[in-house]
Amino acid sequence: MKMKKIASTAAIAALSVSVAACGSGSTEKASPSPSASGQAASAKPSDAPKKFTVTTLDFRYAGSVPPSNGRGIELINQKFNVDYKPQIVVVTDYLQKLSATVASGDLPDIITLENHQDSQYFKWAKQGAFLPLNDYLDKYESFKLIPENVRKSVSIDGKMYGLPAYFPLNYQLTPMIRQDWLDNLGLKMPTSYEELKQVAIAFTTQDPDKNGKNDTYGLAMSQNINPPFSMGAYWDFLAWYHKDTEGNYVPGIITEPRKELITWMADLYKQGAATPDFAVMNWGQTNKEFYGGKAGIFIGTPRGMNETYAQGLADVAPGAKLEPIPPFKAPDGSQGFTAHQGFSGITLLNAKLAKEPEKLQRILEMLDYSRKFYPIDQQNANNKDFDWITGNDGQGYKVENGTVKKESGEKGLKPLDYMPLAVPWAPSDDANSYSKTYKVPVLADVAAKFEKLHVDTKHYFNPVNAVFSETRLSKEVDLWKYMYEEQTKMIYGQRPISDWDNLVKEWKDKGGAQMVKEVNDALKAANIKGEWK
Repeated sequence: MKMKKIASTAAIAALSVSVAACGSGSTEKASPSPSASGQAASAKPSDAPKKFTVTTLDFRYAGSVPPSNGRGIELINQKFNVDYKPQIVVVTDYLQKLSATVASGDLPDIITLENHQDSQYFKWAKQGAFLPLNDYLDKYESFKLIPENVRKSVSIDGKMYGLPAYFPLNYQLTPMIRQDWLDNLGLKMPTSYEELKQVAIAFTTQDPDKNGKNDTYGLAMSQNINPPFSMGAYWDFLAWYHKDTEGNYVPGIITEPRKELITWMADLYKQGAATPDFAVMNWGQTNKEFYGGKAGIFIGTPRGMNETYAQGLADVAPGAKLEPIPPFKAPDGSQGFTAHQGFSGITLLNAKLAKEPEKLQRILEMLDYSRKFYPIDQQNANNKDFDWITGNDGQGYKVENGTVKKESGEKGLKPLDYMPLAVPWAPSDDANSYSKTYKVPVLADVAAKFEKLHVDTKHYFNPVNAVFSETRLSKEVDLWKYMYEEQTKMIYGQRPISDWDNLVKEWKDKGGAQMVKEVNDALKAANIKGEWK
């Protein structure tokens, strides 16, 4: 999980002299009062007597930056009786724009950040730039749905300074297998690494697709040892699950279970049961290996899988069946996967809004409205709220075969294109019904199975997601890259696995030890621990 910096050191330095201009850091509280039903849709803010100018600094990824005067802005202005002035730039230019804005001392009403772990979020919040939102969370329906672990993750000294954008909590990528290959060879679903190893070897040597050729193998892998084939939090290299001899949480990538997993991969690679030359294979190439019918074990998730790849598999292997591999029972008795942090990106409000309660209420209503969740059967023109946020049927979107096809954000036809981090907050991961959105049967089938698997499986809440470490921010990417390279050498047989202890020492000397100390100091100060749910 790679952290990305959005603001520069110069921007952080500039803030210290500009906070006074953008917000006093006052603890004065406004008391916005949403409609009796809690839904902004029925509050009719367009009837409000006063019109407010609302400014936003936001980012989009390449290919989705809307025009400055698109139809979506007109719809927002009409509905909420505001003069909405969003500045939206491509994410690669966001650093420069944010730096210049902070240096000017004139922060907009709303700012978005791609990642709450960036140092500016912590420093700026403590300097009084952002409005604490604790008092407003239970007054708006979409805010109420933010779970406690996510609230803790974006809180500083007990104050929640931003609204996180929804991301499925439990839908991490986890292993799946060609069930039809298991059936062809009379094999059962593996329940341990030893069984999975034997299956991977059988997929390599016993012609599982029955085409009479020696052209298949077990694990589909790419560079950076991806997928990691972690069959539970116990083996997850990103999970701070295990503790060292001093009782400190440590990342899985330096633990004994990771060493055992690297040894396991090295053995399979030696037997030809993993992608040849995986170290130079990019992610797209590895997907083509699996969905091209060459490999039998890969990863999947209910959300965001590629239908083009899946159709390729359906074309080359019409009888293909995919099945999630349930988590293995670990030596400590645990059984379950690691949860995601549960959000992606954060929306922050200028602290000076505390002195403008009516304007603050309007902004909160806008944000709540933009995050309202719509079940699949309500994503159509019959639901007026969905129809509005999505730019109206026939203009901002159309429904084809029961699936919503939205117009490109570049056109700016829908309010959704301009609202900051406007991701509907689902009441539960499975409420999204992602499996029902796929049109390729093999993909829809396995997505539904993944949804059920995660409902029936416990998940480990990674404590590191809830704390900040300067060393982690500045060095984690390089530390992980070093371990990928050295552990890949071990899989290839270029560095002996017996050198594991020296590798861990090298990792610690490069900043890992300091990162572990900072993370554990923060965990202890906040009384946060890893837990299963």
